[in-house]
Amino acid sequence: MTTMTQTSARFREFKMPDVGEGLTEAEILKWFVQPGDTVTDGQVVCEVETAKAAVELPIPFDGVVHELRFSEGTTVDVGQVIITVDVAPGSEDEAPAPAPAQEPVEAPVAATDEPKGRTPVLVGYGVAESSTKRRPRKGAAAPEAAAVAAAVQAELNGHGSPAPVVAEAPVGRPLAKPPVRKLAKDLGIDLATVVPTGKDGIITREDVHAAAAPAASPAAPEAPAPSVSEPVAAAVETPASARETRIPVKGVRKAIAQAMVGSAFTAPHVTEFVTVDVTRTMKLVAELKEDKEMAGVRVNPLLIIAKALLVAIKRNPEVNAAWDEANQEIVQKHYVNLGIAAATPRGLIVPNIKDAHDKTLPQLAAALGELVTTARDGKTSPAAMAGGTVTITNVGVFGVDTGTPILNPGESAILAVGAIKLQPWVHKGKVKPRQVTTLALSFDHRLVDGELGSKVLADVAAILEQPKRLITWA
Repeated sequence: MTTMTQTSARFREFKMPDVGEGLTEAEILKWFVQPGDTVTDGQVVCEVETAKAAVELPIPFDGVVHELRFSEGTTVDVGQVIITVDVAPGSEDEAPAPAPAQEPVEAPVAATDEPKGRTPVLVGYGVAESSTKRRPRKGAAAPEAAAVAAAVQAELNGHGSPAPVVAEAPVGRPLAKPPVRKLAKDLGIDLATVVPTGKDGIITREDVHAAAAPAASPAAPEAPAPSVSEPVAAAVETPASARETRIPVKGVRKAIAQAMVGSAFTAPHVTEFVTVDVTRTMKLVAELKEDKEMAGVRVNPLLIIAKALLVAIKRNPEVNAAWDEANQEIVQKHYVNLGIAAATPRGLIVPNIKDAHDKTLPQLAAALGELVTTARDGKTSPAAMAGGTVTITNVGVFGVDTGTPILNPGESAILAVGAIKLQPWVHKGKVKPRQVTTLALSFDHRLVDGELGSKVLADVAAILEQPKRLITWA
């Protein structure tokens, strides 16, 4: 089922789908098409960011792009029309009137003939309950604002050449195409204050530049004009002395905040620590890098740590569980979906390796490499982040000794791995330089008591100290 409506036999609309497990909104990161472009069924037209990941949206029919309803950087509610397509170009059907703006609108989604209830979504992503929640209107232009803008423009024109003949400023949201809106945003121009000169009251690029010119020009006539070699933007006043910067909380960052607050105030966390000599593990890593069986995969300490945790879970299966509050049950998991916390440009995400307990060491290495690469490219799918059972977070890559990690919601334990450093260590009765690290295991004390948590952490430490236990304990 696709997320589209049919406004006429010629023009069809494509709505923002629920691209992952009940999400209610998504931000348009990038448009890959513009009005007038030809599109085909299945062609990716835009990339959106949800609270979980960046997702590419394919159009479900052929035609020519008629209108993009929202500009890049706009957050759109699930069910809102984001693009209209002319599926029969050249016919005589009347084109639908352009949307009044390319920002979130407050009109209810149920304006079409579709039944109320659940919103149709992309195949394979599930469905979500329809929502009437709307984001606040941004920069809505009141009639007074339009009048003030016209007066200001007239006053400015009074100091120079005669005022050009322009269309009357429209009431409500200003009309402008996505590139023009982006230009205005880059120049810091409020479109509500710009007097349009385009057809039907549409704001053009020239209108935006004209609105920016007064700010870039000297206020006093006798002041010297900027040098030709100096960019005009340098004369624009910028808040260089600003003491604060406000960043909207949305997308992945918003999801992280909600998940961490929910976890911290739901599951009673207990964290235990152990410092361990991992010199033999580091030697094993060096040997595996030269092993022909491991050719083509990335071998690092995290691989051995992941395998050690999987063996520890096999020896202590009760730790691999979840707390079902609604049914007051402890759900034992007979599989391990191993989560790996990954820092990405969009924030921290935790994709997981499905059925990691069944993988050989080369298979686990390949899965880890693919997971990290996909996460860094921002291509991790919502499905890859669902269903995790236990997580590893490697804070050591930042030079940090250890930390007290917060549980991923729905999981029972998370292992933090600190930096591996050369330190003085008592080995065979003598103080020697050894590779040492500190591990921290946080667990849900509702279902994991101190003894069980201690056994799991001790087993991981024992394997890293003597990696041959991977063979004897597996």
